[in-house]
This record gives sequence, C-alpha cells and structure tokens, in this order.
Amino acid sequence: MRTLIVTEFITLDGVVDSPGGGEHPRAGWTFKEVPFVADAYEIKGREQVEAGAMLIGRQSYDEFAPVWPKMAEFDDYNAMPKYVVSTTLSDPEWNNTSVLRSLDEVAELKQGDGGDILVHGSPTLAKALGEAGLVDRYHLLVFPIVLGEGKRLFSGREQGTLKLVEHEAYSNGVVKSVFDVEH
Repeated sequence: MRTLIVTEFITLDGVVDSPGGGEHPRAGWTFKEVPFVADAYEIKGREQVEAGAMLIGRQSYDEFAPVWPKMAEFDDYNAMPKYVVSTTLSDPEWNNTSVLRSLDEVAELKQGDGGDILVHGSPTLAKALGEAGLVDRYHLLVFPIVLGEGKRLFSGREQGTLKLVEHEAYSNGVVKSVFDVEH
C-alpha cells in the first residue's frame, strides 16, 4: 500500500489559500510576508525525491501545468506520474498525467505499487481526502501569520488522530510539523 501525504504551506489560523500566488487578497504570503530561510524548505526537496506520484485537484492542475514544466527545480515532479481528481478534465496536456474521477479511484491508486503519493496545494481535495480517511501523513510548513479568511485545510470531520513524527522551528518563525495519521 502506498502512503498518501498531504503537503501544505499553512498559516497559524489554518489557511492554505494562495501561498505562492492566486486570488486571495494576500496571495503570495509565503514569500511576501515571511523572510526566506532555505532550511525551512528542505522538506520540499526531500518530498520531490521520495515521491512516486503527485495527486492534485483540478484548480491546482490548471495553476501548475502551465508553469512547472518550464522550471528545472521541478524536473522530478514533471517526470513522475501525476493524477488529477476531476470530473471535468478530459485531456490533460502535462506530461505523464492521468485523470481520476472519484475518491474511490484514489483509494484504488493507494492500493497499488509505487512510492508515496504527494498531494500538493489542492485544499479542497486535501480536505475531502482527510474526511474520507485516505490521508496517511501531513507535511505542514506553518507560517507565523494570520490571514483570517481563505481556504482551510481541515474541516473538523477528518478521520484518525495525528501523531507528531518530525518537528523543527526556523529563524523566520516557520515551523515544520510532520504528522502521521493513526487510523
């Protein structure tokens, strides 16, 4: 069975909306409002090397697909299998991308062989996966800001309890917290 990992940039008040850009009024808050400290992003490089597949929602696909293939730092992601959960996408253009139509298909994907399945961005999908009990681990980079509004990672209906397995604080106030979900 494959491990499904949700990885997010998240604020102290639980907002995951538009961390690098997007429609939120404070879009780009990870880079605009908190000083960059390279060590805080070590987990992102590790994820890219260790993941066997990437799982994203339709909106994240629409945002990532035009940009990531042109970025050398995402070469591993661009080469790996990618799965988009969507009822409307029919012909994905991003290299090595397949469409899944339901969470049942995600559950089937988890049962297969291969490395970790990494969920990037995609707050609506991540929330649905948590509620369905499909998430095995959360990689959270918690930023020391409060946005007050925006898309949130947790609904309160997630299944399982969380066990802290990795934790580190950085000089810019960002905290890495890795939690395993105990089902």
